[in-house]
Amino acid sequence: MQAQLIALDWGTTSLRAYKLAEGGQVLEQRSLSSGIMQLPKAPRIIGGRECTDGFDLAFDEACGDWLDAQPHLPVIACGMVGSAQGWREAAYRETPANIATLGTSLQTVRSFRGIDVHIVPGVIQRSRLPNVMRGEETQVLGVLQNLAGEAGAAPLIGLPGSHSKWVEVADGCIVHFDTFMTGEMFAVLSEHSILGRTQRRGAPFDGDAFDRGVQVALSADGEIGPLSTMFSARSLGLTGELNATAQADYLSGLLIGHELSALAGVQRRRRNSVHLPSIILIGNTQLCARYSRALVACGFARVTQAEQATERGLWQLALAAGLVTSTASR
Repeated sequence: MQAQLIALDWGTTSLRAYKLAEGGQVLEQRSLSSGIMQLPKAPRIIGGRECTDGFDLAFDEACGDWLDAQPHLPVIACGMVGSAQGWREAAYRETPANIATLGTSLQTVRSFRGIDVHIVPGVIQRSRLPNVMRGEETQVLGVLQNLAGEAGAAPLIGLPGSHSKWVEVADGCIVHFDTFMTGEMFAVLSEHSILGRTQRRGAPFDGDAFDRGVQVALSADGEIGPLSTMFSARSLGLTGELNATAQADYLSGLLIGHELSALAGVQRRRRNSVHLPSIILIGNTQLCARYSRALVACGFARVTQAEQATERGLWQLALAAGLVTSTASR
């Protein structure tokens, strides 16, 4: 199949490049460690000229040969590449946000090669405590395209990670989302607090320890909150009830349990129902497996994981922007 689009998912620590055919079908993909905070520095000759700009260097490394073969391929990018620290800032669009509002709001930067790179804006939710996302909106919109026309209550879309997002959707739009810094908190506690001193990492996943952490968060003991219960990751080790190889998974379960317990309470209040919504997860398979395990324990009965959400979202945004056309419109 002939390539029609180059799609980039360009975050803080990594750059993923996709060569897409009709309908967003992936022909080839690459992953580089050239996130916006880890750009290459060594100059390179591009098109007979020396290039020193880090963004251009990373862009050429990711897909320069694709553009050599097809120099007129359009390019679209999402993620932190559109932040104030990115290649070109793409201002946030307010909720509710959908394919049309974002696809017609792309910012363009001209690369060293003379190729226009079209950057997807992030989404801002304005309130007393504002909330923002960059990159996740593209993944969510990719999932929403697959849900179009499906009957039933709108699912809650979860994106586990350093800053986990839980996104409420309606009528093809992102209408509300919550952010939990669970992943970053786990990393900080494990690497820079006394809780990490007795952890022995690198062991296989300890499901029993993880489940124990989740249950503590959901129990009466957990009502006091994570700032108190997280100390048990140390105290249970001191009393010999939790060995060193289990402590990291216990802490992971504890923090995720507190996150999902809070999420369940919020969802019941917002939906005015004791019934919790179905969940669609997007992200790393192993992390999503942890969240699936904990979500079931928290009472979320139906949990599925989406595939290729980023690629599908970027294709749909490129369609909305007129960068590509579908077979149906030709």
